[in-house]
Amino acid sequence: MIYNNVLETIGNTPLIKLNKVVSEINATVVGKVETYNPGHSIKDRMALKMVEDAEKDGTLKPGGTIIECTSGNTGMGIALAACVKGYKCIFTTSDKQSPEKFDILRAVGAEVIVCPTNVAADDPRSYYSVAEKLSKEIPNSVWCNQYDNLSNREAHYLSTGPEIWEQTEGKITHLIVGVGTGGTISGTGKYLKEQNPDIKIWGVDTHGSALKKYHETREIDETEIYPYITEGIGEDIIPKNIDFDIIDHFEKVSDKDGAVMARRLAREEGLLLGYSCGSAVAGLIQLKDKLKPTDLVVVIFHDHGSRYIGKLYNDQWMKDQGFM
Repeated sequence: MIYNNVLETIGNTPLIKLNKVVSEINATVVGKVETYNPGHSIKDRMALKMVEDAEKDGTLKPGGTIIECTSGNTGMGIALAACVKGYKCIFTTSDKQSPEKFDILRAVGAEVIVCPTNVAADDPRSYYSVAEKLSKEIPNSVWCNQYDNLSNREAHYLSTGPEIWEQTEGKITHLIVGVGTGGTISGTGKYLKEQNPDIKIWGVDTHGSALKKYHETREIDETEIYPYITEGIGEDIIPKNIDFDIIDHFEKVSDKDGAVMARRLAREEGLLLGYSCGSAVAGLIQLKDKLKPTDLVVVIFHDHGSRYIGKLYNDQWMKDQGFM
């Protein structure tokens, strides 16, 4: 089969069974390996959906500029769409992200603006605020805003959820997802619960993020918010894409446990994955007592380890953090 362009290869990623790293879990655990997407992350799905929906509603016009605040993966998905469709891209990101992410985005033609991590979301220097400001200043531009743009979770309702249901022949009992913007867990979880309301949807959060406490209390606890190292999950804001009613439980995972598990996935399973993938499996292991032998657990593996070679997969960086 010959595809017309790279965008047509998004989706239909494989399920791969985990063995060694989940030996202490008395259930079947499989990973939905989203690194098989052309941009090597699950964000390709929602990036394309946001761009195409903006085209349909007329906010994105020919020759326009797409602006987005991104930790890297959504930017890559948008950049691929822009390459094929002929748009310019400007991405704002935070300085805690791996340098490889910035280089990759520039390689596919995007302009990258690096903003400080340790400022509040409403601070004019934050990567949210800078993106919004640019979208108001630049003519014929659109800010995708993956946090509040519901095309994000709709993409997963239409693709990720149905794929998992079909691939497991409806036998899935648990979905576990690292939560950032919330689009993946909310869209996928909604579809799966419509097929079988008994499926458990578990979100993985990180220490320093407001999401778990908000899920339990529906209030933002400022004492929960502080800087953390883990990339791709956790928030200091509450994105509109998160449907907290879909999520049955949030589990917090430490920076160290996520990093160490990602390294184990590479060495023991041959899966070179991103930081949040390690966090998701570490969270699942923390919840192992809630599982039984007949359960079929699907873990979303969001992105590829190539984004983290200078950090997560660098021995000296791991030692500097006290993780090795």
